[in-house]
Amino acid sequence: MSDIPQGFRPLDPGRVNLMDALEARYWCAELHCTPQQLEDAVDAAGEHLAAVRAQLEAWRAAAGARPGGAPAP
Repeated sequence: MSDIPQGFRPLDPGRVNLMDALEARYWCAELHCTPQQLEDAVDAAGEHLAAVRAQLEAWRAAAGARPGGAPAP
């Protein structure tokens, strides 16, 4: 069971806000990644959602993971 309230949406859905613990958990669930992977992706690509998603996908592709698999930092 998720600890994210039903219907929760980030204040700015185009940015990944790691300073808010609830938003960080939301983005981990949405992007199918661990908190560390999310933090690494934001560090590498910035906080814009499209850039974070692209970074995670690039790591997954480089690791040979299937879509939706865990990325390799």
